[in-house]
Amino acid sequence: MTKIVELAKGMISYEKGEPKRVQHFLKVHAYAKLIGESEHVEERTQEIIEAAALVHDIGIQQALKKYGSSNGIYQQKEGPAVAESMLRRFGFDEELIRRVSFLVGHHHTYTGIDGIDYQILVEADFLVNIDEEEMNLPQILSIRENVFRTRTGIEILNDLFLSEKNT
Repeated sequence: MTKIVELAKGMISYEKGEPKRVQHFLKVHAYAKLIGESEHVEERTQEIIEAAALVHDIGIQQALKKYGSSNGIYQQKEGPAVAESMLRRFGFDEELIRRVSFLVGHHHTYTGIDGIDYQILVEADFLVNIDEEEMNLPQILSIRENVFRTRTGIEILNDLFLSEKNT
């Protein structure tokens, strides 16, 4: 069993009793994996992307406890420490842990995206959030224009939400 599979199972256990959160991070992971592989990122970068996708919302539990809210700003504040602990538990190396921790702490920040791993995580999360939050056409167009950069992410967004069936 790979570390990514072990991490996914660990996250399912961590979020036990919260099927919507589990389904969310599994969908984000699926899109992140698809985009990363389609964009031919390096193997190490792909591992970072997939780990980050699985733990990106890990701060929600702590945010709810501390602030009574799962707002993105609180997730970004509380998530990195919990993510680091989870990643260490499954034997990920310190370099990966630092990068994933950074991504968890910035995944709701859409300016200053500093790498393909960050870009793909944001795009994968938006692909899921657009559907889950039932965003409208102007919101989707704005997100595509202002956030999406990968060819694959744009193609998926267009196919899912901007095809002739949807507009």
